[in-house]
Amino acid sequence: MMRTTPAETKLVICVWHPFTWWRPQPVMGEAIRKRWPEMRVVHLPDYDKLPEELPDTDIFVGYSLRAKQLKDARKLKWIHSTAAGVAQLMYPELRNTGILVTNPSGVFSVPMAEHTMGLILALARNFPDSVRQQDRGNWSQQELWDKPQHLAEVNGQVLLIVGYGSIGRELAKRAKAFEMRVWGVTRSGKGDGAQVEKILPAAKLQEALPEADYVVLAAPETAETKHLIGAAELAKMKRGARLINVGRGSLLDEKALICALETGVLGGAAMDVAETEPLPAESPLWKTPNLFVTPHTSALSDRLWKRQTALLVELLERWFDGREMFNRVDLKRGY
Repeated sequence: MMRTTPAETKLVICVWHPFTWWRPQPVMGEAIRKRWPEMRVVHLPDYDKLPEELPDTDIFVGYSLRAKQLKDARKLKWIHSTAAGVAQLMYPELRNTGILVTNPSGVFSVPMAEHTMGLILALARNFPDSVRQQDRGNWSQQELWDKPQHLAEVNGQVLLIVGYGSIGRELAKRAKAFEMRVWGVTRSGKGDGAQVEKILPAAKLQEALPEADYVVLAAPETAETKHLIGAAELAKMKRGARLINVGRGSLLDEKALICALETGVLGGAAMDVAETEPLPAESPLWKTPNLFVTPHTSALSDRLWKRQTALLVELLERWFDGREMFNRVDLKRGY
């Protein structure tokens, strides 16, 4: 692939999302212009003017580019996704072009790990019910203790992290500080073992589930991971175990989750992602017992766009220097 020089490069930043903090902030374009004043940097607030900007764009920074738009982007050499998940880009027209695709893997890992650790503690200490009782002005010590899920400790408990990537590694560090026993699951069974007792291949997930007290889903969204946890997997879990999904809504069969919580098979669950987002007001998940819902906020942080910008600037440095690019998306695997 022919790389460009800064003077001959046009970079377009374009994301529109109903949630304002997912839209790239001005700091991103400003930092790139300051570092390479000779580069053409276009920051579009929405998709209205994208068609006229695409034909001579070399680098596209954004969340989504459809097949029809890709056809117009005749000079495009590199897409940098501002979202870690790139399933929306994995269509044949893009996979067959040879265009480089990168993502911001690692940018979300710290806030997501902190959020997930918070969810683990919230389930162990039943913070959700404490808040509900506070809203009623009720000193609920006895009611909280009398629930089937007694207030518990997390030390010594087995935490199984399914999808042991950058988020999982950051979570493992924090869980170890709470003296949890951490196991990881990766596709291959290989990975950085510094923070975990063991790493298992995805093929052995079924064997690991019965041993886990807490299961965290942090795997990418691919055809293979759809409903990775369904009724059969939930049935294998230890009675009273807790399940947390911070990966993608598609990883979990929500109907099976509701059933497992209503019948007491699971002691509790937390989800930061849903199969349909925003979660509709009529969804039964809102009323499911012992389910804690956060509205896809685990990746959010006041430092998000500083991190996004620093990562993109480093990738651009490598692009112009002809060095190896990191955070490359494997177009065959889809992540």
